[in-house]
Amino acid sequence: MLKNKFLALIVITSFIVSFIVPNAYAETTFQPEKFPYTEMQIQVMPEFDYPENWPKDTPSLLIGQYGTFTNKSGQDFDGKVEIAVPAGEIGFQAYLVAEFPEDNKPEVQRPFDVDKEKGIISWKPSKAIKSNETYRFVVEYYTSAVEVKDKRSFTYEYSNPTEIGTLDVIFYAPMEAKEITLEPKAPNNTKSEYDEELFYYQYKNVKAGESYKYTFSYQKDGFKSTLDAINEKQPPNDENHTSVNGTATDQISGGSGGTGTGGSAGDRPIIGIGGAIVIGIAIVIAGLFVYLGLKGKSYSAPKTSSSQAPKHHPKKQTVKKEIKAISDDDKKELRKKLLNGKIDQETYDEEMKKLI
Repeated sequence: MLKNKFLALIVITSFIVSFIVPNAYAETTFQPEKFPYTEMQIQVMPEFDYPENWPKDTPSLLIGQYGTFTNKSGQDFDGKVEIAVPAGEIGFQAYLVAEFPEDNKPEVQRPFDVDKEKGIISWKPSKAIKSNETYRFVVEYYTSAVEVKDKRSFTYEYSNPTEIGTLDVIFYAPMEAKEITLEPKAPNNTKSEYDEELFYYQYKNVKAGESYKYTFSYQKDGFKSTLDAINEKQPPNDENHTSVNGTATDQISGGSGGTGTGGSAGDRPIIGIGGAIVIGIAIVIAGLFVYLGLKGKSYSAPKTSSSQAPKHHPKKQTVKKEIKAISDDDKKELRKKLLNGKIDQETYDEEMKKLI
Protein backbone atom coordinates (compact mmCIF):
# COMPACT_ATOMS: atom_id res chain seq x y z
CA MET A 1 0.00 0.00 0.00
CA LEU A 2 2.80 2.37 0.97
CA LYS A 3 4.62 1.44 -2.23
CA ASN A 4 1.58 2.29 -4.34
CA LYS A 5 1.23 5.69 -2.61
CA PHE A 6 4.91 6.39 -3.24
CA LEU A 7 4.56 5.55 -6.92
CA ALA A 8 1.45 7.71 -7.14
CA LEU A 9 3.35 10.60 -5.55
CA ILE A 10 6.15 10.25 -8.11
CA VAL A 11 3.65 10.25 -10.99
CA ILE A 12 1.84 13.34 -9.66
CA THR A 13 5.12 15.16 -9.04
CA SER A 14 6.36 14.38 -12.55
CA PHE A 15 3.05 15.57 -13.98
CA ILE A 16 3.25 18.89 -12.11
CA VAL A 17 6.92 19.41 -13.00
CA SER A 18 6.15 18.81 -16.68
CA PHE A 19 3.95 21.91 -16.55
CA ILE A 20 6.08 24.07 -14.28
CA VAL A 21 9.46 23.69 -16.03
CA PRO A 22 8.36 24.67 -19.55
CA ASN A 23 6.40 27.59 -18.16
CA ALA A 24 9.56 29.02 -16.61
CA TYR A 25 10.07 30.52 -20.07
CA ALA A 26 7.80 32.41 -22.38
CA GLU A 27 6.48 30.72 -25.50
CA THR A 28 9.26 29.86 -27.92
CA THR A 29 7.40 31.70 -30.70
CA PHE A 30 8.52 35.30 -30.70
CA GLN A 31 5.58 37.66 -30.20
CA PRO A 32 6.76 41.21 -31.07
CA GLU A 33 3.99 42.95 -29.15
CA LYS A 34 5.39 41.50 -25.93
CA PHE A 35 8.85 42.91 -26.62
CA PRO A 36 8.43 46.69 -27.06
CA TYR A 37 11.41 48.77 -28.10
CA THR A 38 12.79 51.51 -25.94
CA GLU A 39 14.82 52.51 -28.98
CA MET A 40 15.16 51.55 -32.63
CA GLN A 41 17.63 53.21 -34.97
CA ILE A 42 17.51 52.45 -38.69
CA GLN A 43 20.42 53.41 -40.91
CA VAL A 44 19.75 53.48 -44.65
CA MET A 45 23.00 53.51 -46.63
CA PRO A 46 22.97 53.36 -50.44
CA GLU A 47 26.35 52.44 -51.94
CA PHE A 48 27.98 52.61 -48.52
CA ASP A 49 29.84 49.36 -49.06
CA TYR A 50 29.58 46.22 -51.17
CA PRO A 51 29.53 42.62 -49.99
CA GLU A 52 31.82 40.11 -51.63
CA ASN A 53 30.83 38.96 -55.12
CA TRP A 54 28.27 41.73 -55.53
CA PRO A 55 27.09 42.11 -59.17
CA LYS A 56 29.14 44.61 -61.13
CA ASP A 57 27.61 48.02 -61.89
CA THR A 58 24.80 47.39 -59.42
CA PRO A 59 24.38 49.83 -56.51
CA SER A 60 23.99 48.23 -53.11
CA LEU A 61 21.60 49.32 -50.39
CA LEU A 62 22.77 48.55 -46.87
CA ILE A 63 20.19 48.63 -44.07
CA GLY A 64 21.20 48.52 -40.41
CA GLN A 65 18.70 48.09 -37.58
CA TYR A 66 19.97 48.75 -34.08
CA GLY A 67 17.35 47.90 -31.49
CA THR A 68 16.84 47.73 -27.75
CA PHE A 69 13.72 45.96 -26.54
CA THR A 70 12.41 44.85 -23.16
CA ASN A 71 10.92 41.47 -22.38
CA LYS A 72 7.38 42.32 -21.24
CA SER A 73 6.01 38.83 -21.73
CA GLY A 74 5.93 38.21 -17.98
CA GLN A 75 8.27 35.24 -18.30
CA ASP A 76 11.84 34.53 -19.28
CA PHE A 77 12.24 34.06 -23.02
CA ASP A 78 14.47 31.29 -24.36
CA GLY A 79 13.32 31.15 -27.97
CA LYS A 80 14.43 32.81 -31.20
CA VAL A 81 14.14 36.53 -31.84
CA GLU A 82 12.48 37.29 -35.19
CA ILE A 83 12.88 40.49 -37.21
CA ALA A 84 11.06 41.26 -40.47
CA VAL A 85 13.39 41.75 -43.47
CA PRO A 86 12.78 41.94 -47.24
CA ALA A 87 14.24 38.46 -47.68
CA GLY A 88 12.35 37.93 -50.94
CA GLU A 89 13.84 40.97 -52.68
CA ILE A 90 16.33 40.48 -55.47
CA GLY A 91 19.86 40.80 -54.20
CA PHE A 92 18.96 40.32 -50.53
CA GLN A 93 21.97 39.28 -48.47
CA ALA A 94 21.97 39.07 -44.70
CA TYR A 95 25.33 40.39 -43.55
CA LEU A 96 25.31 40.59 -39.77
CA VAL A 97 23.33 39.63 -36.69
CA ALA A 98 24.90 40.46 -33.35
CA GLU A 99 23.99 41.17 -29.75
CA PHE A 100 25.52 43.29 -27.01
CA PRO A 101 25.75 41.08 -23.93
CA GLU A 102 27.86 43.53 -21.92
CA ASP A 103 27.92 47.28 -21.52
CA ASN A 104 30.81 49.07 -23.20
CA LYS A 105 31.82 45.88 -25.01
CA PRO A 106 31.83 45.10 -28.76
CA GLU A 107 28.97 43.25 -30.34
CA VAL A 108 29.06 39.45 -30.48
CA GLN A 109 27.81 37.76 -33.62
CA ARG A 110 25.06 35.16 -33.49
CA PRO A 111 24.29 32.40 -36.01
CA PHE A 112 21.07 33.20 -37.82
CA ASP A 113 18.50 31.83 -40.26
CA VAL A 114 16.65 33.59 -43.05
CA ASP A 115 13.12 32.52 -43.99
CA LYS A 116 12.39 33.97 -47.42
CA GLU A 117 8.77 32.86 -47.42
CA LYS A 118 7.94 34.50 -44.09
CA GLY A 119 10.32 37.39 -44.68
CA ILE A 120 12.10 37.10 -41.35
CA ILE A 121 15.60 36.73 -40.00
CA SER A 122 15.84 34.84 -36.71
CA TRP A 123 18.46 33.95 -34.15
CA LYS A 124 18.70 32.64 -30.62
CA PRO A 125 20.27 34.93 -28.02
CA SER A 126 23.29 33.53 -26.22
CA LYS A 127 21.21 33.25 -23.04
CA ALA A 128 17.59 33.52 -22.00
CA ILE A 129 16.18 37.04 -21.84
CA LYS A 130 14.76 37.41 -18.36
CA SER A 131 11.41 39.02 -17.67
CA ASN A 132 11.67 42.84 -17.78
CA GLU A 133 15.28 42.57 -19.00
CA THR A 134 16.47 44.60 -21.98
CA TYR A 135 18.19 43.09 -24.99
CA ARG A 136 20.28 44.96 -27.56
CA PHE A 137 21.00 43.75 -31.07
CA VAL A 138 22.01 44.77 -34.58
CA VAL A 139 20.85 43.35 -37.89
CA GLU A 140 22.46 44.39 -41.17
CA TYR A 141 21.53 43.30 -44.67
CA TYR A 142 21.98 44.32 -48.30
CA THR A 143 19.50 44.56 -51.16
CA SER A 144 19.79 45.71 -54.77
CA ALA A 145 16.71 47.92 -54.48
CA VAL A 146 18.46 50.96 -56.02
CA GLU A 147 17.20 51.53 -59.57
CA VAL A 148 19.58 53.10 -62.11
CA LYS A 149 17.92 55.38 -64.67
CA ASP A 150 18.49 59.08 -65.28
CA LYS A 151 18.84 59.22 -61.50
CA ARG A 152 19.39 56.45 -59.00
CA SER A 153 16.47 55.92 -56.66
CA PHE A 154 14.90 53.53 -54.17
CA THR A 155 12.02 53.34 -51.74
CA TYR A 156 12.43 52.24 -48.15
CA GLU A 157 9.49 51.38 -45.91
CA TYR A 158 9.45 50.38 -42.27
CA SER A 159 6.40 49.06 -40.46
CA ASN A 160 7.02 48.60 -36.75
CA PRO A 161 5.67 45.40 -35.20
CA THR A 162 5.52 46.76 -31.66
CA GLU A 163 5.63 49.99 -29.66
CA ILE A 164 8.79 52.07 -29.91
CA GLY A 165 9.82 54.72 -27.42
CA THR A 166 12.19 56.49 -29.83
CA LEU A 167 12.54 55.67 -33.52
CA ASP A 168 15.42 57.23 -35.45
CA VAL A 169 15.74 56.86 -39.23
CA ILE A 170 19.00 58.10 -40.75
CA PHE A 171 19.81 58.24 -44.48
CA TYR A 172 23.38 58.43 -45.74
CA ALA A 173 23.88 59.94 -49.16
CA PRO A 174 26.64 58.23 -51.15
CA MET A 175 29.91 60.09 -51.39
CA GLU A 176 30.10 62.21 -54.56
CA ALA A 177 26.32 62.05 -55.02
CA LYS A 178 24.53 65.11 -56.43
CA GLU A 179 20.95 66.39 -56.79
CA ILE A 180 19.85 64.46 -53.71
CA THR A 181 16.14 64.39 -52.96
CA LEU A 182 14.37 62.67 -50.10
CA GLU A 183 10.62 62.44 -49.61
CA PRO A 184 9.14 63.22 -47.21
CA LYS A 185 11.65 65.99 -46.69
CA ALA A 186 13.97 65.33 -43.77
CA PRO A 187 13.54 67.89 -40.96
CA ASN A 188 17.29 67.89 -40.32
CA ASN A 189 20.49 67.19 -42.20
CA THR A 190 24.21 67.59 -41.65
CA LYS A 191 27.52 66.53 -43.15
CA SER A 192 30.09 64.13 -41.81
CA GLU A 193 33.79 64.83 -41.51
CA TYR A 194 34.18 63.72 -45.12
CA ASP A 195 31.27 65.72 -46.58
CA GLU A 196 28.95 62.75 -46.55
CA GLU A 197 25.41 64.13 -46.26
CA LEU A 198 23.22 62.68 -43.50
CA PHE A 199 19.45 63.11 -43.26
CA TYR A 200 17.46 62.06 -40.24
CA TYR A 201 14.02 61.72 -38.76
CA GLN A 202 13.01 61.11 -35.16
CA TYR A 203 9.68 59.81 -33.90
CA LYS A 204 8.53 59.46 -30.31
CA ASN A 205 6.07 57.00 -28.75
CA VAL A 206 5.44 55.10 -31.97
CA LYS A 207 2.45 52.77 -31.87
CA ALA A 208 2.52 49.20 -33.15
CA GLY A 209 1.62 48.90 -36.81
CA GLU A 210 2.58 52.43 -37.83
CA SER A 211 4.36 52.59 -41.18
CA TYR A 212 6.95 54.99 -42.57
CA LYS A 213 7.82 55.22 -46.26
CA TYR A 214 10.66 57.19 -47.87
CA THR A 215 11.78 57.80 -51.44
CA PHE A 216 15.43 58.66 -52.02
CA SER A 217 17.01 59.71 -55.32
CA TYR A 218 20.38 61.07 -56.42
CA GLN A 219 22.82 61.35 -59.29
CA LYS A 220 26.22 59.72 -59.18
CA ASP A 221 28.90 58.59 -61.59
CA GLY A 222 30.48 55.20 -61.20
CA PHE A 223 29.92 52.67 -58.46
CA LYS A 224 32.63 53.48 -55.95
CA SER A 225 31.41 52.82 -52.40
CA THR A 226 31.38 55.49 -49.73
CA LEU A 227 33.92 53.56 -47.66
CA ASP A 228 36.31 53.29 -50.60
CA ALA A 229 35.92 57.01 -51.30
CA ILE A 230 36.57 57.88 -47.65
CA ASN A 231 39.58 55.58 -47.47
CA GLU A 232 41.12 57.52 -50.35
CA LYS A 233 40.82 60.75 -48.44
CA GLN A 234 42.76 62.14 -45.51
CA PRO A 235 40.87 64.00 -42.76
CA PRO A 236 41.04 67.79 -43.02
CA ASN A 237 43.99 69.13 -41.06
CA ASP A 238 42.72 72.43 -39.68
CA GLU A 239 41.47 73.80 -36.40
CA ASN A 240 37.86 73.14 -37.37
CA HIS A 241 38.54 69.40 -37.53
CA THR A 242 40.80 68.83 -34.56
CA SER A 243 38.31 66.26 -33.31
CA VAL A 244 39.86 63.71 -35.64
CA ASN A 245 41.98 62.68 -32.67
CA GLY A 246 38.96 61.35 -30.81
CA THR A 247 36.37 58.67 -31.38
CA ALA A 248 34.11 58.61 -34.43
CA THR A 249 31.50 60.56 -32.50
CA ASP A 250 34.10 63.11 -31.41
CA GLN A 251 35.36 63.45 -34.95
CA ILE A 252 31.98 64.57 -36.21
CA SER A 253 30.55 66.46 -33.27
CA GLY A 254 33.76 68.28 -32.49
CA GLY A 255 34.06 70.39 -35.56
CA SER A 256 32.05 69.56 -38.65
CA GLY A 257 29.22 71.89 -39.36
CA GLY A 258 25.82 71.12 -40.78
CA THR A 259 22.60 72.61 -41.90
CA GLY A 260 19.15 71.83 -40.72
CA THR A 261 16.27 72.85 -38.52
CA GLY A 262 17.78 72.18 -35.15
CA GLY A 263 16.75 73.19 -31.68
CA SER A 264 18.69 75.12 -29.10
CA ALA A 265 21.49 73.65 -27.04
CA GLY A 266 18.96 72.75 -24.39
CA ASP A 267 17.03 70.68 -26.93
CA ARG A 268 19.83 68.28 -27.70
CA PRO A 269 18.29 64.82 -27.24
CA ILE A 270 20.76 62.01 -26.69
CA ILE A 271 19.75 58.98 -28.72
CA GLY A 272 22.33 56.62 -27.30
CA ILE A 273 24.55 56.63 -24.22
CA GLY A 274 27.47 54.25 -23.85
CA GLY A 275 26.51 50.69 -23.10
CA ALA A 276 23.19 51.61 -21.52
CA ILE A 277 21.58 52.33 -24.88
CA VAL A 278 21.79 50.54 -28.23
CA ILE A 279 25.25 50.96 -29.74
CA GLY A 280 23.89 52.25 -33.05
CA ILE A 281 24.30 55.76 -31.58
CA ALA A 282 23.12 59.07 -32.95
CA ILE A 283 23.74 62.23 -30.95
CA VAL A 284 21.93 65.44 -31.77
CA ILE A 285 24.20 68.48 -31.68
CA ALA A 286 22.26 71.76 -32.11
CA GLY A 287 19.37 69.64 -33.27
CA LEU A 288 21.48 67.54 -35.67
CA PHE A 289 22.11 63.83 -35.45
CA VAL A 290 25.66 62.60 -35.49
CA TYR A 291 26.35 59.07 -36.54
CA LEU A 292 28.32 56.47 -34.65
CA GLY A 293 27.44 53.24 -36.41
CA LEU A 294 28.72 49.72 -36.22
CA LYS A 295 29.24 49.14 -39.89
CA GLY A 296 32.52 47.48 -40.36
CA LYS A 297 34.00 44.14 -41.23
CA SER A 298 36.11 43.30 -38.24
CA TYR A 299 34.24 40.03 -37.86
CA SER A 300 33.52 37.21 -40.25
CA ALA A 301 29.89 36.81 -41.19
CA PRO A 302 28.17 33.74 -39.67
CA LYS A 303 28.34 30.63 -41.80
CA THR A 304 24.56 30.65 -42.16
CA SER A 305 24.78 33.93 -44.07
CA SER A 306 25.02 33.92 -47.82
CA SER A 307 27.47 36.81 -47.63
CA GLN A 308 30.88 36.56 -46.13
CA ALA A 309 33.24 39.15 -44.77
CA PRO A 310 35.98 40.13 -47.22
CA LYS A 311 38.70 37.56 -47.43
CA HIS A 312 42.14 39.07 -47.41
CA HIS A 313 45.63 37.81 -48.14
CA PRO A 314 45.36 37.42 -51.95
CA LYS A 315 47.97 35.23 -53.54
CA LYS A 316 51.01 37.07 -54.91
CA GLN A 317 53.94 36.02 -56.98
CA THR A 318 56.47 36.68 -54.26
CA VAL A 319 56.39 36.49 -50.48
CA LYS A 320 57.36 40.15 -50.28
CA LYS A 321 54.41 41.27 -52.41
CA GLU A 322 52.04 39.05 -50.44
CA ILE A 323 53.14 40.57 -47.13
CA LYS A 324 52.67 44.06 -48.57
CA ALA A 325 49.17 43.18 -49.78
CA ILE A 326 48.23 41.82 -46.37
CA SER A 327 49.55 44.95 -44.73
CA ASP A 328 47.57 47.20 -47.08
CA ASP A 329 44.37 45.25 -46.46
CA ASP A 330 44.90 45.37 -42.71
CA LYS A 331 45.48 49.11 -42.88
CA LYS A 332 42.25 49.53 -44.79
CA GLU A 333 40.36 47.50 -42.22
CA LEU A 334 41.83 49.60 -39.42
CA ARG A 335 40.74 52.72 -41.26
CA LYS A 336 37.18 51.39 -41.52
CA LYS A 337 37.11 50.67 -37.80
CA LEU A 338 38.27 54.19 -37.03
CA LEU A 339 35.77 55.81 -39.37
CA ASN A 340 32.90 53.84 -37.92
CA GLY A 341 33.72 54.10 -34.24
CA LYS A 342 35.03 50.59 -33.72
CA ILE A 343 38.30 51.99 -32.36
CA ASP A 344 39.51 55.39 -31.28
CA GLN A 345 42.39 57.37 -32.79
CA GLU A 346 44.89 56.22 -30.15
CA THR A 347 44.19 52.54 -30.82
CA TYR A 348 44.32 53.20 -34.55
CA ASP A 349 47.75 54.84 -34.28
CA GLU A 350 49.11 51.99 -32.16
CA GLU A 351 47.86 49.30 -34.52
CA MET A 352 49.15 51.18 -37.56
CA LYS A 353 52.65 51.29 -36.07
CA LYS A 354 52.61 47.51 -35.92
CA LEU A 355 51.88 47.32 -39.64
CA ILE A 356 54.55 49.80 -40.74
